[in-house]
Amino acid sequence: MNGEPAFRISYLRIRFSLIAVAFGAFVFTVGAKPNWFGWDRSPVVGFIQIAVFLIGLALICIGGYVGLIALWGREQRSILADIGMRLVGTGYVVAVFTGMADVFGMGSQPLPNVPYFGPWQAGGVLAGQIVIAIGFLMMVPYQSYFKKLEE
Repeated sequence: MNGEPAFRISYLRIRFSLIAVAFGAFVFTVGAKPNWFGWDRSPVVGFIQIAVFLIGLALICIGGYVGLIALWGREQRSILADIGMRLVGTGYVVAVFTGMADVFGMGSQPLPNVPYFGPWQAGGVLAGQIVIAIGFLMMVPYQSYFKKLEE
C-alpha cells in the first residue's frame, strides 16, 4: 500500500480530545474540590458544585470519546468498541442521575430542601465513573497494536 498506514489518524481530533479532557478534568476538580483553589465557601456540597463537576465529567467523556474514535481512523470499529461507546453514555447518565437525585426529587433531600450530596450519591457517581472507565477501555483499538507486533 505504498508504505501508507492502513488507517489514517486525525491528529486534530486527538488534540481536541486532549484539550477537552484536560479542561474537563480542571472543571471536574473545581466542582469536586473547590477548596484546592481556595474557592470553597460552603461546608456542604450544593447544587452548583454538583452541576460543575458533572459538566467537567461530560467534557472528559466527550474528549475521551472523540479521541478514542479518532484512534480507529477509517477502520471499522469492533462490536466491543460499540458496546464501550454505549457504556460511556450509560455511565454518564448514571452519574448525572445519582448526582442530581435530590434535584430530581428522588434523593433524601427533595426540593425545596437544600440538595445534599451524601454517601449514597457519591457511591452512585463513583459507580457511573467506573462504568465510563470500562467503556473507554473497551473502545481502545487493541487490534491495531497487535497488527504492529506481528509485522
